[in-house]
Amino acid sequence: MDGNLNALTTLFTEFYYWVTIVIMFLIHVGFCMYEVGVSRRRNHLHTLMKNTMLAPLVTITFFFFGWWLYWAMPNGPFIYQGKGLILDGVTGANQYLPWAPKMGVNLQDHITGVFWGAFLLFSWTVASIVSGSLIERVKSGAFWIIAVMIGSVTWIIDAAWGWHFDGWMVKLLGYHDAYASGVIHAIGGGTALGVLIVLGPRLGRFMADGTPREFAPQNQWLVTVGLFLIYTGFWGFYAACNVPIISPEVIAGQVTGTAWTATTIYLTPTTLSGITFNFLMSLSGGLMVGYLVSKGNPFWTYSGGLAGVITASAGNDLYHPVQAFFIGGLGIYIAYKLHNWVERRFKIDDAVGAVAVHGYCGFLGCVFAGFLLWGYPSSPYEGYATVNPLGNTIGGVIMFFVLGFIPGWVVAKILDGFGLLRVPRAVELIGLDFKSLNDEEAAREDVRRAEKALV
Repeated sequence: MDGNLNALTTLFTEFYYWVTIVIMFLIHVGFCMYEVGVSRRRNHLHTLMKNTMLAPLVTITFFFFGWWLYWAMPNGPFIYQGKGLILDGVTGANQYLPWAPKMGVNLQDHITGVFWGAFLLFSWTVASIVSGSLIERVKSGAFWIIAVMIGSVTWIIDAAWGWHFDGWMVKLLGYHDAYASGVIHAIGGGTALGVLIVLGPRLGRFMADGTPREFAPQNQWLVTVGLFLIYTGFWGFYAACNVPIISPEVIAGQVTGTAWTATTIYLTPTTLSGITFNFLMSLSGGLMVGYLVSKGNPFWTYSGGLAGVITASAGNDLYHPVQAFFIGGLGIYIAYKLHNWVERRFKIDDAVGAVAVHGYCGFLGCVFAGFLLWGYPSSPYEGYATVNPLGNTIGGVIMFFVLGFIPGWVVAKILDGFGLLRVPRAVELIGLDFKSLNDEEAAREDVRRAEKALV
């Protein structure tokens, strides 16, 4: 590190990202509590372990190849300016690989590990989005395969395309998604929907005439505390989406002028002060409308707060606080209505409303940002398309359908074809925590009792 100012900037940046990782850890704690609170008692341990073990599996795979994809594919497999999958020492691209040093701590690199860690926590988050929607019927191994797929492959590809200062979607489409409405949430919700179509509803979820039965959360306290922990973790999430300080030499003469500044991941200027306004206003809009549209239902009220933040996230670096408030409210209103229609029309059993809160709201967030930020620069560099409705809508489609729904559906179909996706009927009836299936007589008796309870 040359010079005192550069050294201080580097150390501050290192500590900044380290703190965001610690705060984002609370998102995963919140998801674990939230899912257990929604699941029935006989499935608590399975639900908890399913979501816990995604953390080491995604971490290992993200270390060895997920992070590589982010730096290898900003221009698609072979799209735009000839860049593609090949990394080489000539371009210096290998400096971004966490395992590039031969061994031990690299004292010359203070940034790669913490930046990698922040992205890893994003990976955990997107995998956990899928986890909650599938509870009480999916096999743990099947979910872990899906978690690795989205956590270390599909979402990091969409980040390379649309959440990278050199991404082709930013260059060609003017795609803008500062705090990941599409990049994390839409792809998570889209993947969940693709898997749910193949997985099918929980036993007893729909009556013979197709009317849905309400499976209320078993522990509303856990749901409440879990969602508030997710809200808390999102402060770290938002901060980690920023570059804390950039010197004027990096982007001088472009959008930022000559001042040192914080930027989004696209290197466009923003402030923590501005996103504090907008985070709290979008959270409030979502909570208020969630309460009203669900007629005071606690589950959808708390989920509405999260939906409000997600809907406004794409443009919360630039929105006025009043815009953020109304966007958050509109997002949960549309998502709640769409969730209920899809549930009744297509018999989709999304146990935690993840497709609505993350998928529909994430997609809507991309579309809204395209209209409301129309004409804003997508990058400080010359030659990039400006933000526009078509570009952001196409981007939302790519996130939700192309990299979300389609891979989720395909992998689920393959797993289902091998009998690996869903637990047997008997296991689902007596609970996924059941430990005495080898006792056939006891198992039969438990199944009989459970089947009577469904009638």
